[in-house]
Amino acid sequence: MRKKFDRVSQFKITLKRIKPPIWRRIHVPETYTFWDLHVAIQDVMGWLDCHLHHFEILNPSTSMKEEIGIPDEDFEWDRSILPGWKQKISDFFSRDHSKSDYIYDYGDHWEHTVKLEKMLPRQEDIKYPVCIGGKRACPPEDSGGPWGYEDFLAAIANPDHEEHEEWLDWVGGSFDPEHFDIKKVVFADPAKRLRYALG
Repeated sequence: MRKKFDRVSQFKITLKRIKPPIWRRIHVPETYTFWDLHVAIQDVMGWLDCHLHHFEILNPSTSMKEEIGIPDEDFEWDRSILPGWKQKISDFFSRDHSKSDYIYDYGDHWEHTVKLEKMLPRQEDIKYPVCIGGKRACPPEDSGGPWGYEDFLAAIANPDHEEHEEWLDWVGGSFDPEHFDIKKVVFADPAKRLRYALG
């Protein structure tokens, strides 16, 4: 049963170390957990949710940085990772504490800035979450992080590059880094994704 909510949070998600910027703007229910927000970010950015992730955010009640995501005993951290499905975004994000880092894929290490821009009244005729804006395509999974992605773009743009054909085959024949179609954004059910993730 979905939780009732009266307000929505407007977030802007920007991929770090990429120019021109790759970004998305979304509205999500104020009742969301960090797991719910993670799923929305994956879907709106265009990631496939096949790697680990966590948020790094200041806990306003302790003034300590917290890491929130999927606890994993195979990785050692300075602090334990809190389970995202047990942490509410409303307990961390506010006007005074509006930013978080979101790290996806510890190999490629894609870093995002997640910024709470404002709170808005819920509109009854809208199904949330919803994407209201964005620019540029999400990099392909496993493309090597920001620096690997830069090499990938250079290779596919230059027919004389020694890896041109290999990269094009790998990406499926074509890739337009400037393309983003807001109409093709589809949001998954966070509860179903969690059941799958936890087995």
